[in-house]
Amino acid sequence: MAGSRGVLCHDGGVSAASPVEVDPDLTPDEVTSVARPWVTIVWNDPVNLMSYVSFVFQKYFGYDEAKADKLMLEVHHDGRSAVSHGTREEMERDVQAMHEYGLWATMEKAT
Repeated sequence: MAGSRGVLCHDGGVSAASPVEVDPDLTPDEVTSVARPWVTIVWNDPVNLMSYVSFVFQKYFGYDEAKADKLMLEVHHDGRSAVSHGTREEMERDVQAMHEYGLWATMEKAT
């Protein structure tokens, strides 16, 4: 494909690049969710203190105290919280990091 512009596919092939069209009626959050199809879910557990969970969110994700506390309260009250969004590989790293901090975490496709 000399002289043409293409996109490298996961299998090493090249496909014709086409511009990504975004619906002008979508909100920025809706556009972001399309670009970031995986989420890390942190689940409530009977072991970790709420202050520790908030600390982990601040330390690992760099969230400010207010955001970390909001997510921690979702974990506490709702039993779970989507704490990060991104590619599958990024979410695999985040889940592993949460496990290393002793938190129960999984990943799933964003809905």
